[in-house]
Amino acid sequence: MHPLAIARAALRDVPLERHYGIVTSVRGTLIEVAGLGGAASIGARLSMALPTGLLDAEVTALDSGIAHCLPFSDPQGLATGTRAFLAAGQVALYPDCSWLGRMVDGLGRPVDGLGALPQGMMPRAVRAAPPAAASRARVGDKLETGVRALDLFVPLCDGQRLGLFAGSGVGKSVLLSMLARWTDCDVAVIGLIGERGREVQEFVEDDLGAAGLARSVVVVATSDEPALMRRQAAWTTLAIAEHFRDQGLKVLCLMDSVTRFAMAQREIGLASGEPPATKGYTPSVFAELPRLLERAGPGDRGQGSITGVFTVLVDGDDHNEPVADAVRGILDGHVVITRRIAERGRYPAIDILKSVSRTLPHCHAPADEALRIAARRILSTYGDMEEMVRLGAYAAGSSADVDTAIRIAPAIETLLTQGKQARGGARESFAALEALLAAPADAAADAGGGATGNAVPDPARTLSAGTLSAHTLSERPA
Repeated sequence: MHPLAIARAALRDVPLERHYGIVTSVRGTLIEVAGLGGAASIGARLSMALPTGLLDAEVTALDSGIAHCLPFSDPQGLATGTRAFLAAGQVALYPDCSWLGRMVDGLGRPVDGLGALPQGMMPRAVRAAPPAAASRARVGDKLETGVRALDLFVPLCDGQRLGLFAGSGVGKSVLLSMLARWTDCDVAVIGLIGERGREVQEFVEDDLGAAGLARSVVVVATSDEPALMRRQAAWTTLAIAEHFRDQGLKVLCLMDSVTRFAMAQREIGLASGEPPATKGYTPSVFAELPRLLERAGPGDRGQGSITGVFTVLVDGDDHNEPVADAVRGILDGHVVITRRIAERGRYPAIDILKSVSRTLPHCHAPADEALRIAARRILSTYGDMEEMVRLGAYAAGSSADVDTAIRIAPAIETLLTQGKQARGGARESFAALEALLAAPADAAADAGGGATGNAVPDPARTLSAGTLSAHTLSERPA
């Protein structure tokens, strides 16, 4: 095309007018702008000139011709009388496959020091609606995660949305990195929302690693950034995942954490004049949570899928606090990570008895489901009697079920223990679990193990040997 023709086409897209308002008040992070009546709308983007550069802000509320705005960065230096220019057109992202291996902020700008990001051809709305319920595909087959506790007891399926509920410092970030590296998917999109700044590089370099990063896009908004940027980063994470989903790919979307997204929305709501409701959370928090989480899941028929794993930071280890309770009702399953299990050194510290996958039992083969139920029954029995056994109040032989649980439950716990570099295979894990459940009742006595059950098969040894029985519970004689 001739250069003049290109110039004419570009000039046609230049707006003939540009709206701007005047900053009339700055209170904390809330900026009030007058003069945009009839032009500004909720979600519109404004830009203001500061001595240090441009300050971007978003309209979050309108009141009698005054636009209430919140900034994407520190408004230090902003003065009344500053012009606030209204951005023309729809603000959108332009994701591209070349973003794999890169780190971006909530606005899609590179933060890894590796230069500019190539921009894709098609715009992607940052805040998009989920696919229509009537046209969405169903949740697909089980995905192998490489985490034995999940593959055995809380399976993850293609297009499922799973929550990781945990307090601080019990290993949820390490578990996320294991899922990012090992889960059977094409692309991983990882949102680090409200993370500590020093932990971002540790997560990317030590936990995720070069291989994990190569198939991932990492969206970062650290805890020191404004609430608007933290909320925006969560939306951007889903928008990038939707870009790859629409290309027919299997996308794994990991977000740490939904709680910090909710806290950011609470700050925005309170600054915009919303009344506090449950434990200080504003009504908009509980409206935004399903809008965010429903964007993950299967796409329309013929598209790919977004398998979502979202962490929930439970306040004071209270798993019934408002955000945890709301998220649990939206997602397709929840994994509970408890401090009690972490304190005794079993990682991942997943509480099997409190964790649920809503794709069960259909995602397991009948024989695998029988093994899972039998193992859960043993762990439940052991959990009920554990304190009495520790105190010496239980007499061996009083109950056959309890004796079996005392003998086998510790070995199941050993099977579930897994380092962050030790990938597990689903078939090998089920075979090892079957071998544990099939151990004869007198195995411990023959080996001199007594009631402690030390002679049950060693799972690590069994997994490496690869010579396990093919018999299932249903085929074993009574």
